[in-house]
Amino acid sequence: MSSPARFPYLQRGTGNGPHDLVPFLPAVLSRGGINVSVLGLVDSGSSFSVLPYDVGNRYGLDWNHLPHGLTLAGPAGGRSAKVLAVDLTFGPFGPLSQLFAWSSANDTPVLFGQITFFLNFDVFFCRAQSYFEIQPATTSSAATP
Repeated sequence: MSSPARFPYLQRGTGNGPHDLVPFLPAVLSRGGINVSVLGLVDSGSSFSVLPYDVGNRYGLDWNHLPHGLTLAGPAGGRSAKVLAVDLTFGPFGPLSQLFAWSSANDTPVLFGQITFFLNFDVFFCRAQSYFEIQPATTSSAATP
């Protein structure tokens, strides 16, 4: 098993000072030779990893010709999305193919959620110390539904 990579909590930018720290993960998403740098929220409460429309659009895909439509819930509730596979690289990890719900709107944040981020990585949140750690999922946690 590889060592976990540590990342600091970062300011969300809403003006709430130390109460505004969140687990943002800097990452590179790649598809078809196109790399996009993102800063995404590591969100254990999100069922899906999510990309805003403008990020997915940078890969030159035709939204109307992608199958597998779904509807987002939560703050993006009611927005349509398409399933998009991209390669994820962050810290010492990757590239690893990940599925994202590619939102039809630009105001949807980049989220790293249960499908498929948390299925591939174990995440340890240490909010009081303002850091989080990520490591590849152990066999036992990757096999748990």
